[in-house]
Amino acid sequence: MFSPHHSLAPGARALPPSEAPPSPSRSPGRRRLPLAVALLPLLWGCSGELDLPFFTPAETPRGRYAQALDQAGLSSSALALDWTAAADSALGTPVEVSSPYAEEGFLDPAVPTALAYRVTLSRGQRLRVEAELEAPDSTRVFVELFQADSVRGPERVLAPEPGTGPLEYEPRRGGELLVRVQPELLRGGRYKVTLVVSGALAFPVEGRGMQSILSFFGDDREAGRRVHHGVDVFAPRGTPVLAVSDGLVTRVGDQRLGGNVVWVRDEEREINQYYAHLDTQSVEVGTRVQTGDTLGTVGNTGNARTTAPHLHFGLYQRGEGPVDPWFFLLQPEGEAPVLALEAEALRGWVKTRDAGIRIRSTPTTRGEMVEEVALGTPLEVMAGVGAWLRVRLPDGRGGFILGRLTERTGTSLRSVRAGDTQPLRSLALPHAPVVGALDPGEGVEVLGSFGDFLLVRSPAGRDGWISAGAAES
Repeated sequence: MFSPHHSLAPGARALPPSEAPPSPSRSPGRRRLPLAVALLPLLWGCSGELDLPFFTPAETPRGRYAQALDQAGLSSSALALDWTAAADSALGTPVEVSSPYAEEGFLDPAVPTALAYRVTLSRGQRLRVEAELEAPDSTRVFVELFQADSVRGPERVLAPEPGTGPLEYEPRRGGELLVRVQPELLRGGRYKVTLVVSGALAFPVEGRGMQSILSFFGDDREAGRRVHHGVDVFAPRGTPVLAVSDGLVTRVGDQRLGGNVVWVRDEEREINQYYAHLDTQSVEVGTRVQTGDTLGTVGNTGNARTTAPHLHFGLYQRGEGPVDPWFFLLQPEGEAPVLALEAEALRGWVKTRDAGIRIRSTPTTRGEMVEEVALGTPLEVMAGVGAWLRVRLPDGRGGFILGRLTERTGTSLRSVRAGDTQPLRSLALPHAPVVGALDPGEGVEVLGSFGDFLLVRSPAGRDGWISAGAAES
């Protein structure tokens, strides 16, 4: 048996039934194409574990599109194979994002591409994904959600029909998720993707926020004989206490520890909400409440008579007991960054304007250093995030660099000719994918260098890497 406020240490007295929580009960021009998906129902398993509906490729809109390509005899074409390879590659090299995150960039319709992002959720948090693509209304863009930490590799959790609105996903347990975005073949344009992680519940005290929580889940009580099973939100007496979600009022009463209390059943999540130490109560048993409805006011009734007025707020999961409300209430700090770069800066190649510039793992000066690069190092622009560019290093590694530390590589450094037939590679690596070829003696403009490779632009306008040893001045 557990108390709404505390678990009992060995030898401590259990609460009488009148003060224990009720047993949880189960209730019976410029056009933008939205990419993200409709609200996902909460997936609670009866065993208390997340019941993930993993999808096979054939069950997904993207899988059915691939089958249509096969039926049309196109699945073995180079373009379709590149499209599939791009999707697989994206899941293997996702961008690590911290909420709130927003990036803008360009997808080349002639080059099959996929975008992937890795985001970590704690229990009680919700992921919201919004994405836009400048494309005709008929363009399909496939957005899929994967569990990243599966022992079998990424597992599809959600694969909705394209164009059905923003995605909101709230897992029962925390973990790492992957979001993949890919348009159908020969479709592209300017895009924007926004990912925001927030608490799944509203804040329970009007006009207050996380800074007003001064006592936390798991804190000791009575010299360690009890443990705090909620959070305490301090506010002046009489401040309205608000419902954190839609639900059913299941109990309104007066208890020895909690004083004036209100219990609300969140039927969707199968969680009981406990509001205690109220000065007044504004609802009755059986009342249906909506998020933000007033349940009562802050007070210090019950065993809080000697403390300043505050709300004790607790959550109790069916079949499990008390859970920490912190991440359920935590909201993101600030808004997603607004792009501070010109549109032409969001694609093509840039080079560093100085020596010793650091490529970061995240778009902040506090991000882990990926590489310290030399003056003039070519970087392929993938997208823009606020004042930062998301770039790819010549060896394929990704990272972020402040846009003001770069300049365009449009000016040719010199001209060279291919000695023999030369593969044009996507990266400055010996076995990187081939994106084109140079005929013997064909002249190209050198845009930069990295190690033993030259970044060149062919007469047809194709950029790629060739071995420096195979070039003739």
